Amino acid sequence: MTSYAALLRGINVGGHRKVPMAELRELIAGLGWTDVRTYLQSGNAVFVTDEADPGPALERAIAGHFGFEVRCLVRTHEELREVAAACPLPVAELDPAKVLVLFLEDEPPPDRFAGIDAGAYAPDEFHLVGRAVYCYFPQGMGRSKLPDALGRVRPALVSTGRNWRTVQRLIELTS
Repeated sequence: MTSYAALLRGINVGGHRKVPMAELRELIAGLGWTDVRTYLQSGNAVFVTDEADPGPALERAIAGHFGFEVRCLVRTHEELREVAAACPLPVAELDPAKVLVLFLEDEPPPDRFAGIDAGAYAPDEFHLVGRAVYCYFPQGMGRSKLPDALGRVRPALVSTGRNWRTVQRLIELTS
């Protein structure tokens, strides 16, 4: 049995694509998965299953129950720990609310964001490592133009972001 964190993309934002966490927990438990918990309202679910790739089953269940598609990026406890360990930012010295990890569905080539002039977005910064993009927004993400620049790179990547505190909490919940 493996403990997973499912990161649901684009739910409960501005009152759209509502997925109540109590319903999500019931739905996941109905798949036969155990130790189901959710964290925050932004689409973080933790569960245990022996399925090797539970993401597609979860996406089908959500679409069937809620009536719309939701991409689910699923990571094991070990994968979450690896993401935290690979962070190139000095997170111990930074406000964790201003550090964001964009989890990517697939690993892009290392030069994926080569066309973005990082200096044009300073003091904001980003680093691609494997299937994660680590971002730092010292003045907050809401004021930054960097997320738009990252999102304009084509072909589009399936991604969902979590702040550093959430990443740490998901590691704890999946252990």
